[in-house]
Amino acid sequence: MPVKYFDATLSNFDAVFEQFRSEAPQNKANLILFLADKDPATNLSWCPDCVRAEPVIYKTLESLPDDIALLKANAGDRPTWRNPQHPWRVKPFKLTGVPTLIRWENDTVKGRLEDYEAHLKKKIEALVADK
Repeated sequence: MPVKYFDATLSNFDAVFEQFRSEAPQNKANLILFLADKDPATNLSWCPDCVRAEPVIYKTLESLPDDIALLKANAGDRPTWRNPQHPWRVKPFKLTGVPTLIRWENDTVKGRLEDYEAHLKKKIEALVADK
């Protein structure tokens, strides 16, 4: 089965996250990818790590035979993300950077790949396999 994608922003995250959580038991892996917003002028993310990791993550997940759900969550523009009070910097996600790829299982963070490693295919595969 192909990857099932969910798209969220700061403003609609709670509603999309609830739908994602309700469908979670049907999947082998449930992942949340936190990304920086794209710059409207260039259509590229302001975050170079996101530009590097995003296509690798999608390609890797699409190549796997498992049922996977991926919630793509856009963290906002640079000033919004840099705010220490950003809601995703606190519980339950405790993000320190973007991109961050999280494995979500039983309503908790089961594993994560931080910004410096989220582009590594072998680590993405291991996260999905829960190893």
